Amino acid sequence: MSAEPLAPATGDSPDDATDKEPHSPTGPDGAEPGGSVWAALRPLVLRLHFYAGVLVAPFLLVAAVTGLLYAGSFQAEKLVYGHELSVPVGDRELPISQQVAAARKAHPEGEISAVRPSPENGATTRVLLSGVKGVDPDHTLAVFVDPYTGKVRGALEQYGSTGALPLRTWIDEFHRDLHLGQTGRLYSELAASWLWVIALGGVVLWLSRRRKKRTLRAIALPDRAATGRKRTMSFHGAVGLWVALGLLFLSATGLTWSTYAGANVEDLRTAIGQTTPAVSATVGGGGEHAGHHTGSGSMPGMDMGGTGEKAGHTADVGLDTVLKAARAEDLDNPVEIVPPAEPDSAYVVSQIQRSWPEKQDSVAIDPATGEVTDVQRFADYPVLAKLTRWGIDLHTGNLFGLVNQIALAGLALALILLIVWGYRMWWQRGRASAFGRPIPRGAWRRVPVYVLLPLAAAIAVIGYYLPLLGIPLAAFLAVDIVMGEVARRRGATSAV
Repeated sequence: MSAEPLAPATGDSPDDATDKEPHSPTGPDGAEPGGSVWAALRPLVLRLHFYAGVLVAPFLLVAAVTGLLYAGSFQAEKLVYGHELSVPVGDRELPISQQVAAARKAHPEGEISAVRPSPENGATTRVLLSGVKGVDPDHTLAVFVDPYTGKVRGALEQYGSTGALPLRTWIDEFHRDLHLGQTGRLYSELAASWLWVIALGGVVLWLSRRRKKRTLRAIALPDRAATGRKRTMSFHGAVGLWVALGLLFLSATGLTWSTYAGANVEDLRTAIGQTTPAVSATVGGGGEHAGHHTGSGSMPGMDMGGTGEKAGHTADVGLDTVLKAARAEDLDNPVEIVPPAEPDSAYVVSQIQRSWPEKQDSVAIDPATGEVTDVQRFADYPVLAKLTRWGIDLHTGNLFGLVNQIALAGLALALILLIVWGYRMWWQRGRASAFGRPIPRGAWRRVPVYVLLPLAAAIAVIGYYLPLLGIPLAAFLAVDIVMGEVARRRGATSAV
């Protein structure tokens, strides 16, 4: 992403003078009178890219640094919690009901909200407890059980469907809201709302700047022979070009679960019938996937051991039969078993593999008979529901495992460098002149009406769906207009 010369030639350094693009006779903003549409739009794009970069970059920098930490948290988690996560491989696994009974003997507190059988040889089983004193209400207490011996290996707080443990949870929440709760989420949504604007603007400016140099090397690689600000710009532009698609992806996927833009996206998906379907957990529900299952149900006092008695049911087939029925429906590991939420509810067994290929099938099983009452296949998800699932898992480093996490770390590091280079260019030019008058005001008046009106309409629609883009942009325009009017009046007064 490029920030081109932002101030008039007055006061430029010799290095800056070499950065100038050759122009035919131009107006004060560098646009050719009566020239192309781009000649008229370029000052607007340049002004937006510069101001957005200067003002939003601190938020982007925090998001990039915390995102870099998060990318490394997966491997760190395996090292820190190795004792809880892994065990020596034994001859055969105990029935899941015995493993749960062992967990409840060690931790009788709270209620069982879910069970995650050992997903692979040498991995522990997790019994998830909700309502445990001292555990965050949005978290569960994960009790880790050796599937071969039934010994409890430990207990840790767990957050989210990806099974994040304390270290990754802390970094995740730091990245999402700086541990400031709902208010803190505004920072990450602001960063995601503006990242795509800054990235696209930078690519357009960089490519237009290099239009006289058609060689691929001049466009895609830094100019190592350059010096001063021109060298900084060369690295800023070339690296920005290489990572632009990745930054656009991070922006789009980050917005899908943000507070305000995410709610608008969800409303839009609902309106066009592209929401994520859910298996019906109502016994005898007739196969209606109306989202009855939320994945957080449990029954007070329930021991899930298959004793045949629990509150609200005259009989229960038990966990072992439920898991066997799910396996018969081709739900292989990893899976999560959620107990009935109400007396007339079913067990829900869901695949929870977030890596490629995704395994997200789920079934509902009648606790009295062990019969499958409903099935939901990931293959039957609407297109946007699938894309959303893949996008989120790619954004969070789950979809392609270690390769995915390395790529995310690379993007985060590149964004940090782009921000540092951007501020360095501002410093090398001179902050006062660059910030004070990068492009003369009123450039929008030179944009043809047939371009300006659709552009304004598009910005209004985007601003409605992305309020943390629209509101700051409207505020910037208002301040800019007021400052322009003040400057005009001062000029008129001094001329008298």
